[in-house]
Amino acid sequence: MARHILPQPGLGTYRLKEQVVIDSVTSALELGYRHLDSAQMYGNEAAVGKAVRQSGIDRRELFITTKVWWDSLKPKQLTASLEQSLENFGIDQLDLALIHWPSPNGEVPMADYIGALDAARERGLTKHIGVSNFTIAQIDEALTLPGGENIITNQIEVHPFLANRKLVTHCQAKGLEVTAYMPLAVGKVMDDPVLKRIAEAHAATPAQIALAWIAARDIIVIPSSTKREHQQSNLEALEIRLREEEIAQIDRLDRGDRVANPDFAPKWDE
Repeated sequence: MARHILPQPGLGTYRLKEQVVIDSVTSALELGYRHLDSAQMYGNEAAVGKAVRQSGIDRRELFITTKVWWDSLKPKQLTASLEQSLENFGIDQLDLALIHWPSPNGEVPMADYIGALDAARERGLTKHIGVSNFTIAQIDEALTLPGGENIITNQIEVHPFLANRKLVTHCQAKGLEVTAYMPLAVGKVMDDPVLKRIAEAHAATPAQIALAWIAARDIIVIPSSTKREHQQSNLEALEIRLREEEIAQIDRLDRGDRVANPDFAPKWDE
């Protein structure tokens, strides 16, 4: 497997606010997580930053990601968004800045916001840049644009019910890391009989099997969890080695069941 720039696993913080996210990040860092995934739209950057400072962990040991929302993709707004994120976190530099969603209907030309994102990297606002929720065609366009050669990841929805195989394969073939959000399909994996059966064979949980399956595809996972025992369980999931026939059984669960599909989403790859 390729050596990753993004640490495996990360901690997702979507929908977590205030003390809840502080507690979640605190326990994750204590357990050994070093990759934290946030976004301007989550409204929790300041709380994540507070938890990081309270942890006493050297900033250089951490990998902090945030994302620019689609209403801030014009170059000046994009730069202001990243500067605001740095202020919110209380840090001097991000490890990764992502375009959260491509501009709806191409309203802002991709060249404008990819160029602005890379300019922010050159200024030192972020070490790395990437995208999220980009389709195959959008990835291909982004990579040909000035600054696009510095994109390192596409963060997309991946779980056993949405394998997203064409897009994952395409990104990896282009040398991009794939980061999987909602890897547990907002808890749906817990009720699946196939995942339950495989979990029993490994003395594991269905959630652990789902994460192990994604990691076996050389994908970074960023499950969100507020409970310390679940965070520990997620770390342990990465030690599980699934047999080929088990992977094939999980592969067959793919039914294109997409959780994140807002009205401004791009036209997804089939």
